Amino acid sequence: MGGFNIIQAIEDQKIFGSLFKDQSTWASWKAALKAIFGLPLSNGELKIFRKFTGRKKQPENPFKETFLIVGRRGGKSFISALIAVYLAVFKDWREHLRPGEIGYIMCIASDRKQAGVVLSYVRAILRLPIFKGMVVNETKEEIELNNQVTIAVHTCSYRSLRGFTVLAAVCDEIAFWRHDGANPAKEILTALRPAMGTVPDSLLLCVSTPYSRTGPLYEAFRDKYQKDDTDSLVWVAPTREMNPTIDQKIIDKALKEDYSAARAEWLAEFREDLENFLSTEIIEAVTVPTRWELPRHKKINYSAFADSSSGRSDSFVIAITHKDKEKIILDKIVEKRPPFAPQDAIREMSIVLKRYGITQIKGDKYAIGFVEEAFKKEGISFVPSGLDKSQIYLEFEPLIAQGQIELLDNKRLFNQLRSLERRTRSGGRDSIDHPPNCHDDISNAVAGACIEWRQKSDFGFGMMASADDDYDDDGVHVNSRVPKSLRAAASKLYRELEGDF
Repeated sequence: MGGFNIIQAIEDQKIFGSLFKDQSTWASWKAALKAIFGLPLSNGELKIFRKFTGRKKQPENPFKETFLIVGRRGGKSFISALIAVYLAVFKDWREHLRPGEIGYIMCIASDRKQAGVVLSYVRAILRLPIFKGMVVNETKEEIELNNQVTIAVHTCSYRSLRGFTVLAAVCDEIAFWRHDGANPAKEILTALRPAMGTVPDSLLLCVSTPYSRTGPLYEAFRDKYQKDDTDSLVWVAPTREMNPTIDQKIIDKALKEDYSAARAEWLAEFREDLENFLSTEIIEAVTVPTRWELPRHKKINYSAFADSSSGRSDSFVIAITHKDKEKIILDKIVEKRPPFAPQDAIREMSIVLKRYGITQIKGDKYAIGFVEEAFKKEGISFVPSGLDKSQIYLEFEPLIAQGQIELLDNKRLFNQLRSLERRTRSGGRDSIDHPPNCHDDISNAVAGACIEWRQKSDFGFGMMASADDDYDDDGVHVNSRVPKSLRAAASKLYRELEGDF
């Protein structure tokens, strides 16, 4: 098929026209599509273009890269699917493909379910009568057409994109991409651009509701929005500007419930209350390369912290640490990934704890009664932490920032720490947590295990060992057999003396 530009296809009832109930409500999207494909804009469309791009000059040529930053339910996924189908059926790519070679139009998202949203629109569009006979093979993740083009779903992993000839890529909700806890958007775009650079008229389309001020979407907004002299188009528009059928009452209610989140979700504004908690450089500086775990040493006193789980969606994790003369050392991470039975996980972890001479562990307050009883059956005393997650991370921050910690070379730990976000709350107290659809089970356990050493005095339970200290045959420090009342009194005296200096 050929001879139609995308606007003509939308306005033709025999092509895409039947998909639109009221063409007038799509005026802003038509202006955006004309800009993307380098089509002439009317005076009214030029005003829309200037309003949402900050540019003054009308584009003369198609853009190879477009970033559509649009509020929730603004029509992004449908328009993305429409563009994918238009490129697949109305453009002849065969001159750029060898005989038998397949050109791919990728729908990339955080997971296959999310990418499937765009693909479901693609399927519906291709069922229109005009496209009858074009689909030669269809699976759950791919739609093969009779013109050497396949529209396919892929997750946000740059490894999954190797070996394909990419004609176009739709990166859906790119601000929320996560893989192993980290946002891989930069790596994926780096992998896509060279492959697409050799294909004339290829299109990289990044569509998303905005989120934090990090990643390629924000960088494109920061560097290319409101600038005429760039080859990338950045279009920023609130929900109702692109989809006037959305009830304003829905947006008003969201703004009242969570103003910062709603401004991003509906008004397409990057959140000012979010920032990265820890930088990549800080984490790398305290990570010991190729150190995956440390064996138990009988003359070292260890401490542990647990991040509990029911075994359905989150991991159950324990982290074991010790303190030498200068630093807190992470010795071991034990992670039980779901699904699992919590009792079985606790039994396995108790064996590891005893191997390190640990008979008491602290942890979060998740299902405290069950967790405490389950550890007790295994001969381990469980003590709930007096701090919530944010307090743990905030106490952990100065330790890692000042290089007072040595971390294991654990990729999942690294990615979870790197993805943590600081949210500024009213009243001045910051909240630290993982991004949506991510986890921080390992990082929480490690942070909890590390800060234990800040809270213990040299005369307390977690006394730092030296080569001359006394241990019994099981590796338990003799101080752990000192009566609790005496240790408490000694600890109090030490703190009072420490305050005098």
